[in-house]
Amino acid sequence: MAETIVITGLADGMGREVAKLLAAGGDNVAGFDVDKEKINSLKKELEGLGGSHLLSVMDITDRKGILKFRDEVLEKYGRVDTVMSNVGIGFFGPFEEVSLEKALKCLEINVIGCAAIFQAFIPALRKQGGGKLIAMSSLVGRIPFPFESVYTASKFAVEGLVLSMRLELSPFNIRMAIIEPAQVSTSFAAKIHTLPPEGSPYRERASRFINRDNEMIKTAPTPDAASRKIYKIVKKAKPALFNQVDFKSSWFLFINRFMPVKLRDQILMGVMDIKP
Repeated sequence: MAETIVITGLADGMGREVAKLLAAGGDNVAGFDVDKEKINSLKKELEGLGGSHLLSVMDITDRKGILKFRDEVLEKYGRVDTVMSNVGIGFFGPFEEVSLEKALKCLEINVIGCAAIFQAFIPALRKQGGGKLIAMSSLVGRIPFPFESVYTASKFAVEGLVLSMRLELSPFNIRMAIIEPAQVSTSFAAKIHTLPPEGSPYRERASRFINRDNEMIKTAPTPDAASRKIYKIVKKAKPALFNQVDFKSSWFLFINRFMPVKLRDQILMGVMDIKP
């Protein structure tokens, strides 16, 4: 039986690949993104794959638009089986030098955007007897990375949101899941990697971090490989609460459970080539 899956931020990257896998399997895909050109091209791709789709061009900060989108989805399909919050932006820079106005935008999109799409669909999931809410987080949602303090804060917040919500929603058979990739070989990191200005006391270490990150991205899972693992999580009736799509994330999170913080931090600084 075809399921109806809602995905935010599905015009590019892993969201797009997951949408295509779902359509190919005969599921209904509903979602939105700010990128009009890529949404239109995704529509054409989905038309040739199967299932049904309802795609819109919209910003995750458009609260009224989200509610209208929800109503359109429920009117067309009658129910929703899974809602995956996939929209998000990165944020890079030494905290001393970041713009707090830009930081607020990151938190608005990554945290409140996730909250908004979940809140919009919870009543329908509750009334129909259950469903799944899946949040795209990150390795940094549990292991803080230097020069990514604001992004790290946003992902810690997303994970805290989900962990709290699941206790409220479990009586209604609404399951929660978190996906925590470390790196995927997309342009996501390249879009945010900006060196601190000349004269910054952080410039040299930040440069080493960026160089190391770029090297690691070369061997990171492709969007296609990562999306196949995400697809399996989306399709599971009872997905695990915490999910990773690559060995690196699983390894770091495993040692994070047992290793003293000081030792973990030393390993992290060494891996990212930013020891003082």
